[in-house]
Amino acid sequence: MITGDLKSKVDRIWDAFWSGGISNPLEVIEQITYLVFLRRLDELQTIAEKKARITGGPVEDPKFLPGQSRLRWSNFKNLEPQVMFKTVRDEVFPFLQRYGEQVGGDQSTYSEHMKDARFTIPTPALLSKVVDLLDEIPMERRDTNGDLYEYMLSKIASAGQNGQFRTPRHIIQLMVDMTAPQPLDEICDPACGTAGFLVAASEYIREHHPEALTDATQRKHFHHNMFHGYDFDNVMLRIGSMNMLLHGIEAPDIRYRDSLSEGASEDTEKYTLILANPPFAGSLDYESTSKDLQRVVKTKKTELLFLALFLKLLKPGGRAAVIVPDGVLFGSSKAHKELRRTLVEDQKLDAVVKLPSGVFKPYAGVSTAILFFTKTNSGGTDDVWFYDVRADGYSLDDKRNPIEANDLLDVLTRWQNRPAEHDRTRADQSFLVPKADIVAQGYDLSINRYKEIEYDEVEHRAPLDIIADIEQLDEEIAKGLAELRAMLS
Repeated sequence: MITGDLKSKVDRIWDAFWSGGISNPLEVIEQITYLVFLRRLDELQTIAEKKARITGGPVEDPKFLPGQSRLRWSNFKNLEPQVMFKTVRDEVFPFLQRYGEQVGGDQSTYSEHMKDARFTIPTPALLSKVVDLLDEIPMERRDTNGDLYEYMLSKIASAGQNGQFRTPRHIIQLMVDMTAPQPLDEICDPACGTAGFLVAASEYIREHHPEALTDATQRKHFHHNMFHGYDFDNVMLRIGSMNMLLHGIEAPDIRYRDSLSEGASEDTEKYTLILANPPFAGSLDYESTSKDLQRVVKTKKTELLFLALFLKLLKPGGRAAVIVPDGVLFGSSKAHKELRRTLVEDQKLDAVVKLPSGVFKPYAGVSTAILFFTKTNSGGTDDVWFYDVRADGYSLDDKRNPIEANDLLDVLTRWQNRPAEHDRTRADQSFLVPKADIVAQGYDLSINRYKEIEYDEVEHRAPLDIIADIEQLDEEIAKGLAELRAMLS
């Protein structure tokens, strides 16, 4: 959890950008990302040099070649503002763009995403102020780095127009806790944005499976093979990569890819877990959409195409937790019905968790649900678990202020003890529905289709008694008016 002092420092950096003329929240995050990356490179170089002095050997994996010391954070941070500005603009950023080549062909996604780095800080004064403020922030600890970056990312949402890039952190955490990532999972988010799902999954592994960070084979898998994210927005790729770096992931696979396009199929049946909140709105041109996906579901709707993609990317036995708009649950088009039939009949649909419509406010009021399913290619759906989330710990208006009511812990507890759900009725907040009932309803997955509503019995008075009371009131009103008229005459 970020401390008040660190939060204050980040706020000061943010305010400096805004007062210095950069008001686009994504641009602010992007410029901070570059500077933090440069500071991290300098720290790694310092560690390597210290090790080389102790061992007497060469500097391993150098981040800066001989003659490039002026490009290091520890050096340019002390320059006069005008000199610093010229050095960073004319030397440091070109170095950053060529980083992968200059250090011997580094193939990490970090170097890949820095190729298009743009320096947009407009004045020497602003650069100097931001560098000074960033230099005050301790970045030795992974958890501090991660909390700092998460706090900065939260400002994307609070700024308004770019809030769609962020899924609320507590919803991400619920999905990760319910899917319980394992040390040998290969985890993918095909619409990763800021990589929030991948970060949360990595933190879950650290907390629940610490052996994955000590065993040499598992540690290599954790840092190099476990986490995969795609996006077609280069700014998001840079931000997502930096988010992973500051959460201590050495080499995640964060790549540019239009996941729904033709030719993006080399990862078929590669992953064991998919966590995602794919784009809802919009439709694609048939010609540009993967023909493999069109064979699964003939549609232009992105939310349906992404579900088809998830099934394609998962290995048999792989599982998924994905956010979908309510229309996916009950849409009447042939594509909607066929996709739901596929989930129920050909795969294993595990759960439908209905979210309250205010979860994504103030940016969108769309009603959503989380689908949990397992790829089997041979069916397996028995009972489907439904939960109607009514409160997520925040008000469901545009302000989203913290409140006491919160169902999310109950969701997780009941999910982990699903056999006991057989004892609950459909009038309860959660319940199990047999596959046969879902088939009988034409594969409709909306919770209201199965939920029983209990009505409180209310005793009503006899109509004649009510009429008698009204007549008595009329007499009293008439009497009062007569007395008032007598007083005024």
